[in-house]
Amino acid sequence: MRAVIMDAPGQIRVGDRDDPQIIDPTDAVIRITATCICGSDLWPYRGVEPADHLHMGHEYVGVVEETGSAVRAVKPGDYVVGSFVISCGECEICRSGYPSKCVHAEFVHAGIGTQAQKARIPFADGTLVATPGEPEDDLVPSLLAASDVLGTGWFAADAAEVGPGKTVAVVGDGAVGLMGVLAAKEMGAERIIAMSRHSDRQALAREFGATDIVEERGEAGVARIRELTDGLGAHSVIEAVGTQESFMQAIHSSRAGGHIGFVGVAHEGVALPMDEVFFAEVHLHGGPAPVRRYLPELIQKIWDREINPGKVFDLTLPLDEAAEGYAAMSERRATKVMLTL
Repeated sequence: MRAVIMDAPGQIRVGDRDDPQIIDPTDAVIRITATCICGSDLWPYRGVEPADHLHMGHEYVGVVEETGSAVRAVKPGDYVVGSFVISCGECEICRSGYPSKCVHAEFVHAGIGTQAQKARIPFADGTLVATPGEPEDDLVPSLLAASDVLGTGWFAADAAEVGPGKTVAVVGDGAVGLMGVLAAKEMGAERIIAMSRHSDRQALAREFGATDIVEERGEAGVARIRELTDGLGAHSVIEAVGTQESFMQAIHSSRAGGHIGFVGVAHEGVALPMDEVFFAEVHLHGGPAPVRRYLPELIQKIWDREINPGKVFDLTLPLDEAAEGYAAMSERRATKVMLTL
């Protein structure tokens, strides 16, 4: 099969890999119909993480081709959306609502790679969710978004305890931040402040529900949020970047007793000054999003056309042109790239 491989930082090719096979009775093999490039894929692309013949991709939708003998929740022919983390759905951690920390957890990008024509999905019952039927073509981008960025933005808003009457600040205007805006709107936030310097992303943020745009960053950005909230800060803050600057901006933008949902992947060198965190007196909750927890609800919202997160894709390319997709996202010529097969 054809698949995207990152040979080294900045070096993307589409080459041949062996077709996946059923190995364990809990496996499913799916034919992928759409996949995409994630902001986190840019870390190895830019050399921040090691890259040595990596099998890329962790967001995916497709059709089940084959299942192991123990799979019960999906069957051949089902159109499915999968989480970016493998989970069994049965362990105590999964049942507590954190499938991304399942005792069998495996990141899909680590050894599976879904920027490919097919993929073997372990623990299919706990990882895949079937749609109500064959989706219309225009629903596919939104279903694909549910696989990661929508579910991650949803978790960020949930972790930040977004709700009616609350003011929400969103730090980060990438795909996840924009999904955080959408989620905050769906959860009933009264005011949603999107922090963005890019006019196209500002326009989409407003379409998803942002009531205010703050272009300033750092201390100036915090001051502007304080100004918009009578000097108190936001009730809920979504941190969707993962740098030290973004973490501190989130903490300083929160009011005392506020809640911060952090889903930006932090890398080496990010260190929070605990004296400032201590005296900020805020709640912190985040990490790899438990997307599988939200998939049934999000798929139904998409199916019923209540939300259209697929608008976050502003460039669509065939799988064979993945290298251009990576370059476009790295150079900020695209917010999020969908790859079709």
